[in-house]
Amino acid sequence: MSTNIKKKIKIGILGGTFDPAHKGHIKISRESKKRFKLNYIIWAITKKNPLKNKSSLTLDSRIKYAKKITKKYNFIKVKFYENKIKSNKTINLINYFKKINNKLDIYFIMGADNLINFHRWNKWKLISKKCNILVFDRHGFKNKSLKSITFKQLNQRRLKFIKFKKVNISSSQLRKI
Repeated sequence: MSTNIKKKIKIGILGGTFDPAHKGHIKISRESKKRFKLNYIIWAITKKNPLKNKSSLTLDSRIKYAKKITKKYNFIKVKFYENKIKSNKTINLINYFKKINNKLDIYFIMGADNLINFHRWNKWKLISKKCNILVFDRHGFKNKSLKSITFKQLNQRRLKFIKFKKVNISSSQLRKI
């Protein structure tokens, strides 16, 4: 008698406005894939981050540019899900993926700057129960993020703070150019 055990598929989700997408996003995607042996990474582009100002570029142009700079990285999929899931909430996106395939092992990827206010996200504790959270160190944010409510309250097995050779660039810096 043979047992057909389906191997878990490990995916990463990097969400954001990608206003604009840049080599820092690619670097943390590549690092996540390598360190955690992810099958692929989805860049889930949002119309608007509820905790930030309106994007300077249109949604269409942000998606097109993200696809352009990830063309040679076939493990990165650039997607917009908000119309499909009728929400811009991370928890709803994670629930959507779990509903499609409950065997998915999800790794939610973010920069240390996002960890500081993660406790303000909709159902933030539930997000950490449904997926692993990978927090990439960002220049100037390490101390604040390690002192954050989220870092102090979440199970450190589910939340990984990742030190790596940082790319000193951000979307907000690029918008100023």
